[in-house]
Amino acid sequence: MEFLLATGIGFVTACGIYLMLRGRTFPVVLGLSLFGYAVNVFIFVMGRLWSNAQPILVGDGPVADPLPQALVLTAIVIGFATTGFVIELALRNRHESGSDHVDGHEPGHAPGYVPATAETTPKERI
Repeated sequence: MEFLLATGIGFVTACGIYLMLRGRTFPVVLGLSLFGYAVNVFIFVMGRLWSNAQPILVGDGPVADPLPQALVLTAIVIGFATTGFVIELALRNRHESGSDHVDGHEPGHAPGYVPATAETTPKERI
């Protein structure tokens, strides 16, 4: 079971890193999310799953550690907020530069090339 969990976490981590190395902003955001999920599962697995164990030391018997669960819950909330913020930054960058590429310009175009958008072209008056 440990090998299966380690392989799954490694696969999700590898997919997240691959997506973070892409040239578009949406795969980068998706890769960051996958990487965050892999870290959360890793932290949760390191805390081990206990059955019929008390979360607080009450006497003799196994005791479950509630700290990894609390850390993962906090990381999920922070990761959700961070993902929303990064998506907003990506949308703002797309609006400002006219490109979805992380460098701000499309491959095959000159570095100073700015595509024609509604803000760069003169608007017709009615």
